[in-house]
Amino acid sequence: MCQECGCATGTGEVHVHDGHHHHHHHGPDPRSIEVVRDLLHANDHAAAHNRDHMRRHGVVAINLMSSPGAGKTALLEATIDALAPRWRIAVVEGDLETDNDARRIRAKGVPAVQVTTGQTCHLDAGMVHEALHQIDLDAVDLLFIENVGNLVCPAGFDLGQDANVVLLAVTEGDDKPAKYPVMFRAADLVLLSKSDLLAVLDDFSPERAAENVRALANGAPVETISAKRPESLKPWFAWLEARLAAAQAPIPAEAAE
Repeated sequence: MCQECGCATGTGEVHVHDGHHHHHHHGPDPRSIEVVRDLLHANDHAAAHNRDHMRRHGVVAINLMSSPGAGKTALLEATIDALAPRWRIAVVEGDLETDNDARRIRAKGVPAVQVTTGQTCHLDAGMVHEALHQIDLDAVDLLFIENVGNLVCPAGFDLGQDANVVLLAVTEGDDKPAKYPVMFRAADLVLLSKSDLLAVLDDFSPERAAENVRALANGAPVETISAKRPESLKPWFAWLEARLAAAQAPIPAEAAE
C-alpha cells in the first residue's frame, strides 16, 4: 500500500531486532528522498491554501486520526447529535473504498463528502481541496476530516486543519503512543475511545496511555471517552466549543495589522 503513495520512503537507517541479532538497513537513495520532499512541498502549499480558504469562511477544521475501528465515525455521530443544534457541521470522509461512513453521517442530516483513496493510505491536502469544492463553507462552522484509518502515514500530511485529534481505542494497548510517536506527538487532543469496554479489559491503563503521550513531550489533553456514554463526551464537546469560540472572537486591531 505505502509503495503506491510513496510514504514508505524514509531517511537514515532502519534498525531491525530479531531477538538475537541487530540488523542495519540503509534508507533509500537520495533521488527517492528528493521526490518525497517535492511531494510534501506541494502538499504543504495546498494545505496552506485550504487553511486560508477555510479561515476566510470562519470554518474550524479538525483532522480526526486513528487506527481502523477506533470509533471515529461513531464519535462523529454522537457529536452531531449533541452539537448540530448549535453549530453547523460538515464532514470529509477518507477511506480506501466504500462510502459507508459518509452514508452514516448523511443519515444524521449533515453534509458529508466521501474521498475514496484507492491504495493510498492517507488523505492529502489536494484530496481535501477537491472535497471542499463540494461543500458550501458559508453554511459550515465546524468541519471534521475523518482521515484514513492508519497510525502512521496521516501524521505526515498537513491538510490545512486547525487541530489534530487522535483516537486510541482501549482495545489497542496503552503503549501505542510509544510505538507510533509521530502520530501522537502531532496530536492536539488524544481521546481514549471505547472506554465502556474497560470493565472487561485488564491490560489497558488510561494513566499509562497518558504517561506515554507525556513521554513524547506532548502536553495535549488526554480524555477517556465512549460514544455510547454521552456524559463521558463532555470534555470533548467543551474542547470543541472552545475552539469554535476562539475562531469567532474578534481579532484585535494590532493583531490584524
